[in-house]
Amino acid sequence: MSAEPLLDDSSSVSLTNIELIDLFSMFHKVPILCANSFLERSHSSLRLQPSHRYPNETLIYHGYIGCAPLYPTAAILLRTLAAYRQIHRSCPRFSIQAQVKSLCFLHDTPYRPYLNAQFSAAYDIYLEILHRVKQRHHAALNHDTPNWRMLNSCPACFYKLEDEPVLEFDWLVSIDGNNSLKRWNSTIYGSNPCIDSRKARSDYWIDTCDVDRFKDEVKTCESDYMMQRDTNDNNWEDEMIAAEGTTPAFSCVNQWRNAGPETRKKMFSVFDKSGIFIAACRHRFVVLACNMIRSGELAKYPLAIIDKLLAVYGKNGSCAYDIGCAFSKTLTNSSLGMRARELDFRLMVGAFHGHAHNRKCQLDWHPMYIPGTGHTEGEGCEHIFSSSNELARSTRHASPFHRRQTIEEHFSFWDTNKYATLSNFIWNHYREALNSIQTLTAELAVIKAELSLTDDDLVQFLKDERDYLDGLKLPPVQDQLCIRYVEVLDELTQRQADWDVAREVGNTALTSIPTGSLQEINNALTQARIRVDSSYAKLQHAEGLVAHIETQLAVDQRWEIGGPEYRCFKEEVSLGKYRTALDELECLVVMRLFELSKLSLSGTGYKLRQQLGKALQRHSDAIRNAINRYNTQAAALNPPRSKISWKDITDYGHREATTKFFKLCRAREEITRLNVEVCRLRTTIHDEERHMLTIIQKLQVSDPHLGCELQRQHHSRAAINAMHCYRLNRIEGLTGFSGVRGVGVRTDHAADHGMFE
Repeated sequence: MSAEPLLDDSSSVSLTNIELIDLFSMFHKVPILCANSFLERSHSSLRLQPSHRYPNETLIYHGYIGCAPLYPTAAILLRTLAAYRQIHRSCPRFSIQAQVKSLCFLHDTPYRPYLNAQFSAAYDIYLEILHRVKQRHHAALNHDTPNWRMLNSCPACFYKLEDEPVLEFDWLVSIDGNNSLKRWNSTIYGSNPCIDSRKARSDYWIDTCDVDRFKDEVKTCESDYMMQRDTNDNNWEDEMIAAEGTTPAFSCVNQWRNAGPETRKKMFSVFDKSGIFIAACRHRFVVLACNMIRSGELAKYPLAIIDKLLAVYGKNGSCAYDIGCAFSKTLTNSSLGMRARELDFRLMVGAFHGHAHNRKCQLDWHPMYIPGTGHTEGEGCEHIFSSSNELARSTRHASPFHRRQTIEEHFSFWDTNKYATLSNFIWNHYREALNSIQTLTAELAVIKAELSLTDDDLVQFLKDERDYLDGLKLPPVQDQLCIRYVEVLDELTQRQADWDVAREVGNTALTSIPTGSLQEINNALTQARIRVDSSYAKLQHAEGLVAHIETQLAVDQRWEIGGPEYRCFKEEVSLGKYRTALDELECLVVMRLFELSKLSLSGTGYKLRQQLGKALQRHSDAIRNAINRYNTQAAALNPPRSKISWKDITDYGHREATTKFFKLCRAREEITRLNVEVCRLRTTIHDEERHMLTIIQKLQVSDPHLGCELQRQHHSRAAINAMHCYRLNRIEGLTGFSGVRGVGVRTDHAADHGMFE
């Protein structure tokens, strides 16, 4: 930093004592730009132009931006601002305060907090200049049409070509919310918030007014049971209690906080913004974003996002959401429900979050069981949040504009980086899919030959499993009470028998004791008394439980053991015990899933299978006990169910084959989609290069400065495209590549949205 010398032109506005801040001054020897070195102060002149009227005109002419509009006392070199922008984009934790402190240390100047405000003001102007230049570029390139960024940010997803293979889903996105980017409410300090009327520069954001259109879409309908649980904020339930004929065991909402009732999605009042909700495409480009205002993940945020997605992308789309199973009901009942059905919109659950859902939910919502998803994981938002979380420190106390500006800059750089690695994404996925097809095809061939299965059998296995899980439903509440009544009647009968036995034993306790052994007599009497007291207490408890249920059922006369009412529900009791034993056995089998799956792998030799089987038998006493309990309950049914053995448990081939089959189906779908994406990316590069060169040539005549800047920016894009072409050539050279080589032709629909002319 240095004191700015007097200007040569005495008639101009004085620039006396302006500090010039240059990160590169110790490395560059340019006297007209650098007012001093690090170790000493020297004087130089900034020459004026006849047209200059304000200090900032002279400063910007020499490569500086003043920190104030009219009378700046400090000015920062453009290269310094550009360097900070790139460092901050690459390392979001690097804040303005960190940059200012580093400049102070470099220039042997004490750090002062007001320097942050000066640097921030100059940086805002610098970004505004870049934005204005970008606007002019977009206008020249015809990229300023509505929704142009959404339709062109990811060419692999949205640059549609003629004669493409028909895909099950035309577009795939994921949505999710994140509360790391909160903003502190300044009013809690007792001060008035600063008014900042500046708006967002990008079209990433959905306006709060558009989001609030859906705020009344979800009505909170909590029953008395829900109201009784309001004291525990950690308990989350669905908006509606499960109706009769359904089973709460298959309700995923208990495990997900964002699937809870709207009234419970509260946020601390100290935060003005409680986070962001975003949408990302399959290749992790940021598509849309909106602020979450003083709340958790309310339904209005995903509804607003989906409304925009349907309006821009149209039909045959799919969206992954970590609570897609529960949110589907909300979407169906909302004002978007009919439009979503007409456009064949499909919700699903991300592959990572899907493993935390129950099995029935996975069969309906997991990407592995949804045709057309390929290897789409549906977790793109999580990748974005892992990076954007680094912005939390610098945005927590920022103004609304600076918070939004920081997030926009981060998303813009993220999308630029995703484009630079797009061909690598396709390359890795193509090789992975080819390897999966080769491996799974060989393994399935062996398993199907051993078990005499066909592809139709494997599809039927999944359907049978879904039908079985759909059939597991709780009986009506009245029937549940009757079943419980039969159980407590049996318990009461058993307790009465125990009481009779205890009394008889107590009465005859002394008959077996030799005469004269006082210690033995005392011990016998004590044991008899304890047994009598214990059996009597259990009998009293059973009597009270029977009386309580009789009150609930309004039973005037107690059911007789063996009577018609008793026999009607006794079978349901036996069936319930059978199902409990079966559930316990299934749970233990899943716990040993890895070992059991190894037993059925085609690459597992006979000796290894024997060793794994013996190890499981030796260390799985719980499974053997569960098998015994299951067989006991199965035999008690009328008619009896077939028993199972340890061999039946270890014979895991059918389910393993089913899983491999659907993985193979998704891998083949992935190849089909990647073939489309390869051609789309290559065509985009070809069309973009031709269009860009045409526009640059026109601008060199009509606006040389703008044309020169556009050409400079295109150099970076051209280098990235060259790398893309290299990787695309490698993909097309892979053994097993089945796509179309060469450049395609865009559809007329693409041209209608302002793509490359």
